[in-house]
Amino acid sequence: MALLMGYDVGSSSIKATLLDAGTGKALASATSPDKELDIIAQQADWAEQHPATWWEHVKRATQKIKAAAKFDPADVKAIGISYQMHGLVLVDKNKQVLRPSIIWCDSRAVRIGQKAAEDIGADKCLKRLFNLPGNFTASKLKWVKDNEPDVYARIDKMMLPGDFIAMQMTGDIKTTASGLSEGIMWDFESDELAQFVLDNYGIASGLVADTVPTFSVQGELTKAAAEELGLAPGTKVSYRGGDQPNNALSLSVLQPGEIAVTAGTSGVVYGVTDKKNYDAKSRVNIFVHVNHTADALATQRA
Repeated sequence: MALLMGYDVGSSSIKATLLDAGTGKALASATSPDKELDIIAQQADWAEQHPATWWEHVKRATQKIKAAAKFDPADVKAIGISYQMHGLVLVDKNKQVLRPSIIWCDSRAVRIGQKAAEDIGADKCLKRLFNLPGNFTASKLKWVKDNEPDVYARIDKMMLPGDFIAMQMTGDIKTTASGLSEGIMWDFESDELAQFVLDNYGIASGLVADTVPTFSVQGELTKAAAEELGLAPGTKVSYRGGDQPNNALSLSVLQPGEIAVTAGTSGVVYGVTDKKNYDAKSRVNIFVHVNHTADALATQRA
């Protein structure tokens, strides 16, 4: 039997599901913790979480799955990761987390993003980023640079929440084009890292992880991670995607003109386009979809 394990790393909880790859049937699902995860708010408009907490509940959710469904860990052929978007995780050269993650609902970097749009030019931002820098991940990193220089000086890599969980599993630090776009670090014109955004913020491109395709073998469970999870070493991590593009994927919203509506902590209308265009009034956020190709399939989110 071939099985698949999926994880959703949310700001409220961690969810896990074990699937039969042949039938698509869910054999077991679990959530951890039983109540919502805490969000640290030291000041108004701040929202942080400890990445170690996510990993702890990934392990607990896995144990719940193992208790609910008896299976051979060697039968789990691949792991997929969905995650809360726009968060910032920082690690040093030893892969140790340097500070709590600044998560999606934190708005401390709004002014930083506004100034970047003014400095770069709104037209250039919209034509090449399909968004304004706003309060997204790159702006959050700039906030750390300006306000926590000792922390910034120790950064080896910046990551999104899903990248962190993948690192815990595989030991490798990678990201995706879809992930970079949600951080407003993807240049749709050149189909690569938006160096001009990093240059405006004075951020070295070396802090950004190498990209891998969303659907690809992105690493394998290390012996240590496998022992913590109770799964088999060498199990492949073969997918990662932000929660909203992942929602669209789960609803088979992949082709131009298809639209999905989802409701949760936030409500989202999500549509797919194959055109390189943008909303001149910046009312619609546009990101790289999980099935992005060189033809630049993108997603629109309102």
